Amino acid sequence: MNLVGAALERRAPGWARRWALRALFRATARAFDRPLPSLAGLSADQRLLRYAERTRDWAGELLRDGGDPAAVQARLYRNALRLGQACRWLCGLRGQRDALAMGRLLYRWLEIDFRADGEAILIRRCYFSRLYSSDICQVMSALDRGLLAGLSGGRQLAFSERITEGRPGCRARLTREDGRG
Repeated sequence: MNLVGAALERRAPGWARRWALRALFRATARAFDRPLPSLAGLSADQRLLRYAERTRDWAGELLRDGGDPAAVQARLYRNALRLGQACRWLCGLRGQRDALAMGRLLYRWLEIDFRADGEAILIRRCYFSRLYSSDICQVMSALDRGLLAGLSGGRQLAFSERITEGRPGCRARLTREDGRG
């Protein structure tokens, strides 16, 4: 990890979190073919709440109105992959250890308790789990898969348990495309 990544890991300024939330909101709005809502004057916490509520509504409408979840998930994945790749380049991430450290930081900004041990990932607390149904979580998790693929240089995230399915936490594995660690 280069100096930018190390500095963010130690003490990220508030503007960095607000900027990251705006970038995530923009990428998500594009995937749903929606305009980016105004975020002017909102704190990072207010942006996060607005993001959670809007994405819940967009995904709920998609599922309720018979939209194409697979197409939206593909766009969510692709857009988040680009965000992860940009972060990987900007922060000089090298290898899975750096990718997971940056993932921990970015997820902390989203109020998600992200823990990793090798390729095993555990999320004990998720901000979105109080607003998302299981079906909405499944659609939106394409963002997680894309972001971590971008941060890690192509590793794939696969969930085996989710909080929104009544589990005590989310469990996932981050593996190479061939399925090995």
